[in-house]
Amino acid sequence: MSLRQFEYALAVAEEGSVTAAAELLHVAQPSVSQQIRGLERDLGVQLFSRTPTGLVPTVVGRAFLREAEVAVSASRRARATARAGAEELAGELTVAAQLGFGTRQLPGALGTLRRRFPRLEITVFEEPSSAELEQLCRRGVLDLALMAACERSPADAHRLGDEEFVVVLGAGHPQLASDRVDLRELEGEPWVRFDRDSALDAVLQNVLREAGPAPITAARVSQTATAVRWAAQGLGPTLVPASAVPHGHEHLVRPVFPVVTQPVIAVLRQDAGPAETALLGLLRQETWSDSASFARSA
Repeated sequence: MSLRQFEYALAVAEEGSVTAAAELLHVAQPSVSQQIRGLERDLGVQLFSRTPTGLVPTVVGRAFLREAEVAVSASRRARATARAGAEELAGELTVAAQLGFGTRQLPGALGTLRRRFPRLEITVFEEPSSAELEQLCRRGVLDLALMAACERSPADAHRLGDEEFVVVLGAGHPQLASDRVDLRELEGEPWVRFDRDSALDAVLQNVLREAGPAPITAARVSQTATAVRWAAQGLGPTLVPASAVPHGHEHLVRPVFPVVTQPVIAVLRQDAGPAETALLGLLRQETWSDSASFARSA
């Protein structure tokens, strides 16, 4: 078995077909088929089942692919570390953030990192489920993750600050006259909410549980920018991290009372390399709580 075979199997699982995997990997289709057959022969198991919608990993295949993903990620990190010099860093960096966290801070830090190390290839994605984010960290898939809480040791977890949550209201909403919005004043209004397994929806439920009845749902969305835009159109208020508010909507945003905050934790993989260490240093320089800019102007 080889890492190349692992990479081919992961590509087939991601794309759902040998043809699409070959295009993704920029190799000939027969090469992918041959590698997958050889891998299954060496393992003595069937990794994929053919269905009307494409190739789907078997139960054994899914278990194998989880470990293959860890091995491939470790190999990429090892190559990046080996290539790291005093002035140059090459390789791959995988970063994930809990939905809504670091929306303002992360792009700036990554931009600085990329200008400093132009050969560094960076993959970034948002994860709505905090439980899934922690699982990805434990599996060693991520180089750095931003989240509200984690079970890692202090050596791996670094508190960057706090993310304050704000409420977004529709134009003309009477609560826009307030410097801070008492959430009890929004009782009975339907909310623009996030997916049920989202960490952001859990924040809203916990806050409103203390303020009064459970929230009424006007709509559910998957992205913070969508929630802000829909709230701005009058569908209902939404509660988001302050840094997640898109430019142009600041006049519809207010801090809330009582204050709602969550810690921002940066979790580095074990034996962190120079790329993620450099990114952590840049993130420490960012401002992580700035809801004062949303207060009503005099």
